[in-house]
Amino acid sequence: MRHLKRTAKLGRTGEHRNAMLANLVCSLIKHRRVTTTLAKAKAARPVAEKMVTLAKAGSLHGRRLASARLRQDEEAVRILFKEVAPAHKTRPGGYTRIIKMLRRPGDAAEMAILEWVDSAAPMPAAEGASGEANAATPAAPAAEAAPKA
Repeated sequence: MRHLKRTAKLGRTGEHRNAMLANLVCSLIKHRRVTTTLAKAKAARPVAEKMVTLAKAGSLHGRRLASARLRQDEEAVRILFKEVAPAHKTRPGGYTRIIKMLRRPGDAAEMAILEWVDSAAPMPAAEGASGEANAATPAAPAAEAAPKA
Protein backbone atom coordinates (compact mmCIF):
# COMPACT_ATOMS: atom_id res chain seq x y z
CA MET A 1 0.00 0.00 0.00
CA ARG A 2 1.17 3.55 -0.77
CA HIS A 3 -0.37 5.22 2.26
CA LEU A 4 1.35 8.50 3.21
CA LYS A 5 3.76 8.29 0.27
CA ARG A 6 3.46 11.80 -1.16
CA THR A 7 6.52 12.06 -3.39
CA ALA A 8 5.59 12.82 -7.00
CA LYS A 9 7.44 10.19 -9.01
CA LEU A 10 7.03 11.91 -12.40
CA GLY A 11 7.70 8.62 -14.19
CA ARG A 12 11.39 8.64 -13.31
CA THR A 13 13.83 6.86 -11.05
CA GLY A 14 14.86 8.62 -7.86
CA GLU A 15 18.23 9.73 -9.18
CA HIS A 16 16.77 10.99 -12.45
CA ARG A 17 14.00 12.84 -10.60
CA ASN A 18 16.45 14.53 -8.20
CA ALA A 19 18.74 15.56 -11.06
CA MET A 20 15.79 16.95 -13.04
CA LEU A 21 14.47 18.93 -10.07
CA ALA A 22 17.97 20.29 -9.36
CA ASN A 23 18.28 21.42 -12.98
CA LEU A 24 14.81 22.98 -12.88
CA VAL A 25 15.62 24.91 -9.70
CA CYS A 26 18.97 26.05 -11.15
CA SER A 27 17.13 27.37 -14.21
CA LEU A 28 14.64 29.13 -11.94
CA ILE A 29 17.47 30.77 -10.00
CA LYS A 30 19.32 31.88 -13.14
CA HIS A 31 16.35 32.98 -15.27
CA ARG A 32 13.87 33.93 -12.49
CA ARG A 33 11.06 32.13 -14.34
CA VAL A 34 10.66 28.72 -15.97
CA THR A 35 7.87 27.27 -18.06
CA THR A 36 7.30 23.59 -17.41
CA THR A 37 4.50 21.11 -16.80
CA LEU A 38 2.26 21.66 -13.82
CA ALA A 39 3.37 18.41 -12.15
CA LYS A 40 7.06 19.34 -12.44
CA ALA A 41 6.38 22.86 -11.16
CA LYS A 42 4.57 21.48 -8.13
CA ALA A 43 7.46 19.08 -7.47
CA ALA A 44 10.15 21.77 -7.90
CA ARG A 45 8.45 24.37 -5.71
CA PRO A 46 9.39 22.83 -2.32
CA VAL A 47 12.98 22.29 -3.49
CA ALA A 48 13.31 25.94 -4.54
CA GLU A 49 11.78 27.22 -1.31
CA LYS A 50 14.11 25.09 0.80
CA MET A 51 17.09 26.48 -1.13
CA VAL A 52 15.97 30.05 -0.36
CA THR A 53 15.57 29.17 3.31
CA LEU A 54 19.13 27.81 3.35
CA ALA A 55 20.42 30.91 1.56
CA LYS A 56 18.65 33.29 3.96
CA ALA A 57 20.76 31.93 6.80
CA GLY A 58 23.86 32.80 4.78
CA SER A 59 26.11 30.30 6.53
CA LEU A 60 28.88 28.26 4.97
CA HIS A 61 27.03 25.10 5.96
CA GLY A 62 23.91 26.33 4.15
CA ARG A 63 25.98 27.16 1.07
CA ARG A 64 27.47 23.65 1.04
CA LEU A 65 24.04 22.02 1.46
CA ALA A 66 22.62 24.14 -1.37
CA SER A 67 25.60 23.31 -3.57
CA ALA A 68 25.11 19.59 -2.93
CA ARG A 69 21.36 19.74 -3.67
CA LEU A 70 21.88 21.81 -6.82
CA ARG A 71 24.53 19.38 -8.11
CA GLN A 72 27.56 21.64 -7.73
CA ASP A 73 26.21 24.47 -9.94
CA GLU A 74 28.31 27.22 -8.37
CA GLU A 75 26.84 30.00 -10.51
CA ALA A 76 23.33 29.17 -9.35
CA VAL A 77 24.47 28.99 -5.73
CA ARG A 78 26.17 32.38 -6.06
CA ILE A 79 23.03 33.98 -7.54
CA LEU A 80 20.91 32.31 -4.87
CA PHE A 81 22.96 33.69 -2.00
CA LYS A 82 23.76 37.15 -3.48
CA GLU A 83 20.49 38.09 -5.22
CA VAL A 84 17.55 35.81 -4.51
CA ALA A 85 17.89 35.38 -0.73
CA PRO A 86 18.36 39.11 0.05
CA ALA A 87 15.25 39.89 -2.03
CA HIS A 88 13.21 37.56 0.20
CA LYS A 89 14.89 38.41 3.52
CA THR A 90 11.75 39.76 5.22
CA ARG A 91 9.38 37.19 3.72
CA PRO A 92 8.59 34.27 6.09
CA GLY A 93 7.98 31.74 3.30
CA GLY A 94 6.10 31.25 0.06
CA TYR A 95 8.88 32.50 -2.20
CA THR A 96 7.51 31.05 -5.46
CA ARG A 97 4.25 31.16 -7.37
CA ILE A 98 2.80 28.80 -9.95
CA ILE A 99 0.77 30.35 -12.76
CA LYS A 100 -1.26 27.91 -14.82
CA MET A 101 -1.10 28.27 -18.60
CA LEU A 102 -2.89 26.75 -21.54
CA ARG A 103 -2.33 23.11 -22.33
CA ARG A 104 0.62 22.11 -24.52
CA PRO A 105 -0.53 21.52 -28.12
CA GLY A 106 1.39 18.27 -28.71
CA ASP A 107 0.20 16.15 -25.80
CA ALA A 108 -2.28 18.40 -23.95
CA ALA A 109 -0.08 18.44 -20.84
CA GLU A 110 -0.99 21.10 -18.28
CA MET A 111 1.66 23.81 -18.47
CA ALA A 112 2.65 26.30 -15.79
CA ILE A 113 5.08 29.10 -15.05
CA LEU A 114 7.15 28.78 -11.88
CA GLU A 115 8.56 32.13 -10.78
CA TRP A 116 9.72 34.06 -7.73
CA VAL A 117 7.01 36.05 -5.95
CA ASP A 118 9.13 39.21 -5.74
CA SER A 119 10.09 39.00 -9.41
CA ALA A 120 10.16 42.51 -10.85
CA ALA A 121 10.58 41.39 -14.46
CA PRO A 122 7.50 42.01 -16.65
CA MET A 123 5.72 38.97 -18.05
CA PRO A 124 6.36 38.48 -21.79
CA ALA A 125 3.27 38.43 -24.03
CA ALA A 126 4.00 34.90 -25.30
CA GLU A 127 3.92 33.41 -21.80
CA GLY A 128 0.98 35.51 -20.63
CA ALA A 129 -1.48 33.36 -22.57
CA SER A 130 -3.46 32.44 -19.46
CA GLY A 131 -6.96 33.87 -19.15
CA GLU A 132 -6.31 35.75 -15.92
CA ALA A 133 -3.62 38.09 -17.27
CA ASN A 134 -5.39 38.87 -20.54
CA ALA A 135 -8.79 39.39 -18.92
CA ALA A 136 -7.52 41.90 -16.36
CA THR A 137 -5.59 44.09 -18.80
CA PRO A 138 -8.35 45.12 -21.27
CA ALA A 139 -11.01 45.47 -18.54
CA ALA A 140 -9.26 48.38 -16.81
CA PRO A 141 -9.37 50.87 -19.74
CA ALA A 142 -13.01 49.96 -20.48
CA ALA A 143 -13.98 50.61 -16.85
CA GLU A 144 -12.30 54.02 -16.91
CA ALA A 145 -13.99 55.01 -20.16
CA ALA A 146 -17.51 54.14 -18.96
CA PRO A 147 -17.84 56.74 -16.12
CA LYS A 148 -16.60 59.57 -18.37
CA ALA A 149 -19.38 59.05 -20.94
